[in-house]
Amino acid sequence: MPAVPEGYRSGFACFVGRPNAGKSTLTNALVGTKVAITSSRPQTTRHTVRGILHRPQAQLVLVDTPGLHRPRTLLGQRLNDLVLATLAEVDVVGFCLPADQPVGPGDRWIAAQLQPLSDGRRGTPVVAVVTKTDLVTRDRLAQHLVEVAELLPGADVVPVSATGGQQVDVVEEVLLGHLPEGPPMYPDGELTDEPEAVMVAELVREAALEGVRDELPHSLAVVVEEMGPRPAADGGERADGMLDVHVQLFVERDSQKGIVIGKGGSRLREVGTQARAGIEALLGVPVFLDLRVKVAKDWQRDPRKLQRLGF
Repeated sequence: MPAVPEGYRSGFACFVGRPNAGKSTLTNALVGTKVAITSSRPQTTRHTVRGILHRPQAQLVLVDTPGLHRPRTLLGQRLNDLVLATLAEVDVVGFCLPADQPVGPGDRWIAAQLQPLSDGRRGTPVVAVVTKTDLVTRDRLAQHLVEVAELLPGADVVPVSATGGQQVDVVEEVLLGHLPEGPPMYPDGELTDEPEAVMVAELVREAALEGVRDELPHSLAVVVEEMGPRPAADGGERADGMLDVHVQLFVERDSQKGIVIGKGGSRLREVGTQARAGIEALLGVPVFLDLRVKVAKDWQRDPRKLQRLGF
């Protein structure tokens, strides 16, 4: 390991907020590459995603989490539990509040969950990150910043537009300033610790979420069943390194299966084309992608099915 510069900082930062608050988009903007899938649909993120920033004087591990919400299913409760457990393990919390939505009961509930952290023995700092500033006028943004400051008195408040690249560097600077001194935790150049199979499944789910009805995103789960090199005709290794990737998409009802597949399989082919491009960019080799859609009735409420699907 190379020598660590004097005063080097390292640690974990967690983004929390209501569903669709811009947490994953901001994570990707800070890391500089796509490590978390994004969608206009709420509750896109279903597990913690780590993105790693490497700087000459610091290393910041960003933990993107599912949106905190009032759970209606066992899956929703498990996602909330995952977020609350993550909060207890980080050095600084970024509370994302979208500028295009008023501060509401959901934000106040999250602020109440964060209060014991900032008041506790460790005193975990909370940074209010006002996202999506490009979607509102200056006057509306100013009003929103006042509301956020009243919600989180004493906290740093940073407005940012992750899609427009405005103030992303300021968010980074503020988060780094809250990290303790310590050596790096990941090798230089490593941008995420997500297993490849998990990232492949997420890319398929992201593609499948595009342009579907409101009720489907919550009912869609994706699992990579098998992934490995495709053999050449003589049984040896192919020169291009092509991978066979077999993926199962699970929905809760037969009607949802029809939505995902589309007329004559047209929708599923679109999903495969979009997902394959992302997977090939991720893995750096050509991919044969096999997608199958199955019904797992009411899987969000069934403990055994949830376990099989990785929750």
